[in-house]
Amino acid sequence: MTRLFTAYRVLAIAVGVFLLAASIDWLLHQLDKGVADLWWLWMMHGYVYIVYLLVAVPFIRKAGWSLQFFALVIIAGLVPVLMFFVEHFVSKKYKSEHPELFAVAA
Repeated sequence: MTRLFTAYRVLAIAVGVFLLAASIDWLLHQLDKGVADLWWLWMMHGYVYIVYLLVAVPFIRKAGWSLQFFALVIIAGLVPVLMFFVEHFVSKKYKSEHPELFAVAA
């Protein structure tokens, strides 16, 4: 389960970074600041988001969390900046529920 958790975290951060970068590019493009149209950021966000969903579904199921919590995890990948807060919350929740997986051997 820790490999699934690690994959979730990496993908969550990647989704958040691509979404934030694409949103900033879109905003600058709308303000006519002469920034290049980086359409590939949206495309990368979409591809990584799909993989994120493929990892988040079994992760949330194995963790035994509610459908409402699952909805929050899914929506976080669609709202700029929200992913970073949700990823932190998910990590904190998972680590508090499974401290034995993160104990450092003395």
